[in-house]
Amino acid sequence: MAPNDAATIAPSEPESVGVRMSSSEDAVATRPLLSSPSTSPSSASAAPERESIEELDRRYAPYARRDAYGPMGLGPVGAAEAFRLAFAAVVLVPLRVVAGMLVLLAYYLVCRVCTLRVQEEQEGGEGDGYARLEGWRREGVVRCGRALARAMLFVFGFYWIREYDCRFPDAEDEHVDQSKETERPGAVVSNHVSYVDILYHMSAFFPSFVAKRSVARLPLVGLISKCLGCIFVQRESKTSDFKGVSGAVTERIQRAHQQKNASMMLLFPEGTTTNGDYLLPFKTGAFIAKAPVQPVILRYPYKRFNPAWESMSGVRHVFLLLCQFVNYLEVIHLPVYYPSEQEKNDPKLYANNVRKLMAVEGNLTLSDLGLAEKRVYHAALTGLLCQS
Repeated sequence: MAPNDAATIAPSEPESVGVRMSSSEDAVATRPLLSSPSTSPSSASAAPERESIEELDRRYAPYARRDAYGPMGLGPVGAAEAFRLAFAAVVLVPLRVVAGMLVLLAYYLVCRVCTLRVQEEQEGGEGDGYARLEGWRREGVVRCGRALARAMLFVFGFYWIREYDCRFPDAEDEHVDQSKETERPGAVVSNHVSYVDILYHMSAFFPSFVAKRSVARLPLVGLISKCLGCIFVQRESKTSDFKGVSGAVTERIQRAHQQKNASMMLLFPEGTTTNGDYLLPFKTGAFIAKAPVQPVILRYPYKRFNPAWESMSGVRHVFLLLCQFVNYLEVIHLPVYYPSEQEKNDPKLYANNVRKLMAVEGNLTLSDLGLAEKRVYHAALTGLLCQS
């Protein structure tokens, strides 16, 4: 399920003076790779393929892995690490897989009970709907969902989560209008590092998010996603019967802002994942609704394996994640960001200001790279690894 599908494209803006800039090694990552509109990803991929892995990692720093397992998790490991992986694969991974399936099945049964005789509500006029629950049904889905999402994090080895709560701004903060302090944010805006991000946000906020329409038809997960209130979309659908991703998301954000019992939207405005040290340009999908947003910063400290999912296959990443005896997660909850009138009228300005704030507070380096450059990096890296 990909919450970032809802975002729209925002242009690259200059970085603010107050934001931590990259070092000379990382400086290349802050410059747009495609220097002219005529340069396409396919033509840009030809040159990087002749570079070494080290040069690629410097050029595409936001997506480079620097843990013990190397590029794409395929680097050589020592004898001690190999033994640790073998032991975990035999003992730890099977136990965690079984435990994870039990947690998933338990929540599916909760959702099944809570949706008995509930009519699905259509969004956009076609396709799969979602279950709008009220009363004890919603209470059961939310409470059990948050508890079981935390249980799933425990299964993945996130036994302790360190949280820093900065959600209560200083009374002298000029940006915050005191009359607006009770306004509810319509969306949770977070940096995107891994699929684990979604589990944490479920345990903390239980938000709705955007998912491909095919997710609604998956066993177990389909019903759960409907109870979460996911927006099911076809990216190419722009017919008159379908409002499109942006319209549906904007409507949901406004509803969450105005109605206390409505789920907030979870959006990753970067549009893709990084290695956790960088913040990519924000798309404007979360900011068009003109509603306040709740910025959240996720960081994954690590010793051997970086939980960031940026350059390896999903199966290998899950396997290596489950092989770690302990994984770490740190979360920074920033104060609710209330847009000014100027920001409400300019979603790009609104998105850029929230991005700069998150970069400063999360000690993240701003980068101008995006999904297109990430694909070029993956293609070049795959070519080099296949040749070696």
